[in-house]
Amino acid sequence: MRIFEEADYSLIPNRQKGYVFSAILLVLSVGSLAVRGLELGIDFRGGMEFVVETPDRLSATDVRTALEEPLESTPEGKRYGDQGLLIRTAPEGDISDVQNAIMQTIGQQFPQAQAKLIKTNVVGARFAEDLARGALWSVLGSLLVIFIYILVRFEWRFGLGAVAALFHDVTITLGIFSLLSDIAPFSLQIDQAIIAAFLTIVGYSLNDTVVVFDRIREYSNLFKTRPYNEIVNHSINTTLSRTVITSVTTLFVVTTLFIFGGEVLRGFSFALIIGVLIGTYSSVFVASPVVVELRDRLES
Repeated sequence: MRIFEEADYSLIPNRQKGYVFSAILLVLSVGSLAVRGLELGIDFRGGMEFVVETPDRLSATDVRTALEEPLESTPEGKRYGDQGLLIRTAPEGDISDVQNAIMQTIGQQFPQAQAKLIKTNVVGARFAEDLARGALWSVLGSLLVIFIYILVRFEWRFGLGAVAALFHDVTITLGIFSLLSDIAPFSLQIDQAIIAAFLTIVGYSLNDTVVVFDRIREYSNLFKTRPYNEIVNHSINTTLSRTVITSVTTLFVVTTLFIFGGEVLRGFSFALIIGVLIGTYSSVFVASPVVVELRDRLES
């Protein structure tokens, strides 16, 4: 991309604007996570899950109300794609009995719907707890390994910058999932596929960040008399073309997956879209500025 071949943008001198933008996103994300929380999938909550498809669009509220008496509890119900309903119940009882109760009730209460069961899933509460614990440790463990890797390859300031950027990316992506959980026309439940998406985001963001860090180290050895802020700014500009091209091509792929991948992959691909955008931004406006700030404050 010729527009970035000889880029000379004042990114580090204007890093405070990036701080403000990131602070706004983080406050909104943390606030939404604290107030609204996340919609956990059956993988992390336990329970039974049924997807029912109907030619005629049914109201999730009406179906949920109709199922309260036969199930002796209030199930969760929401839209699933264009013509589907996702119904989730507690893990108690036999799945065949619950399935029969759901299909019979829908058939009796909404005979015009011609309901058809297309998917079932069941996860025990203990197994769900183990999965949630394993997912948490996998994310925290990846951050620790990344810090150690950057520490060995570069120095501790770069390690903190990389971890700060990754924490920034994951928190904002989770916040967007929390904010849009009741608004998006597709499922934004946090399940094993979404955890895989987060780990993919971590790897993508780290790759972008390491490229910039490597150029900073190279230029620091070449231009020892230049101010460090100028070296970092020049390093970001020289890698900007590679960063933008990589991000655009990756976005093209994950957007195609989002559009044509079907309902099951929509939440996964949406997380990747957000992660690529935020990860590209953080490698320029979070990771490198943190390195500059640490150096300035410790040497002042």
